[in-house]
Amino acid sequence: MKLDETDLKILRILQQQGRITNVQLSAEIGLSPAPTLERVKKLEQAGYILSYHARINPAKLGLGITIIMEVSLNIHQDANIGVFMQEIAKIPEIVECYHVTGDADFMLKVHVKDMADYQTLINEKVSKVPHLGKVQSRVVMGVVKESLGIPIPEPQPVGKR
Repeated sequence: MKLDETDLKILRILQQQGRITNVQLSAEIGLSPAPTLERVKKLEQAGYILSYHARINPAKLGLGITIIMEVSLNIHQDANIGVFMQEIAKIPEIVECYHVTGDADFMLKVHVKDMADYQTLINEKVSKVPHLGKVQSRVVMGVVKESLGIPIPEPQPVGKR
């Protein structure tokens, strides 16, 4: 599916206002509601739109500490990596996990109530994950920028592509 300027505009708007009604969206993009809904459904079916959800403030739920963990595995074989990823996915305090290049094999984002909860998480869950090697943790002191959005390209003027 090739995206046109209207599709990109829909993606930009939905990324910022996921609860916008189809009527409001159609007014913003300059189409009637029926074709707008059809375009949104095509974007969903093509996999451009993955989900709609509420963004929750962890601190309001008592999860005031965010920690970034760098994890290295002790054995680097495909089967071991797969087992590690499956086990990490089961731990609810780990909200993001990225398989990365560099000194670490994985970067994890964790939300906990306090350092005692983090210690419990490490001792009772993370340390029991198979093939775990080295773990380095960094406590987040403040958030400079956090976005669920991605940069959606602006349409290029005709003749400048």
